[in-house]
Amino acid sequence: MGNYQELLVWQKAMDLAEAIYCQTRKFPKEEVYGLTSQIRRAAVSIPSNVAEGASRAGRKEFIQFLYIARGSAAEVETQLTLAARLNYLPDNPELFEQLTSVKQLINGLLRSLKGSVA
Repeated sequence: MGNYQELLVWQKAMDLAEAIYCQTRKFPKEEVYGLTSQIRRAAVSIPSNVAEGASRAGRKEFIQFLYIARGSAAEVETQLTLAARLNYLPDNPELFEQLTSVKQLINGLLRSLKGSVA
C-alpha cells in the first residue's frame, strides 16, 4: 500500500490521538488508570491499526485492520461522550469533529478498498 504516513486518515488519526492526550491531562487524577488510560489506548489504536494494515501484504488484511480502527473510533466516541457527561471535558466540539472526520476517512477508504477487491 505504500507509506502509511502519507495516508490522510493516518495523519488525521494521529492529530486526534494527540488532541485526546492533551485533553485527558485535565481529567481528575483518580481517572488515571480508568477513563484516561482507556480513551488514550483507544485513540492510539486508530492510527496504529491503519499503519499496521497498510503495512500488511494484502488488501484484505488492510480492510480487516481498518475495521478494527473503526471499532476503536467507536470506543473513543463512547469514552468522549462519557467524559463530557461527567464534566471532565470542557465544551469541546472540535474533538468530536476531529473524530467524525477520522471515521468518515476510514469509511471512505474501506469503500474504496472493498470496491477494488477482486
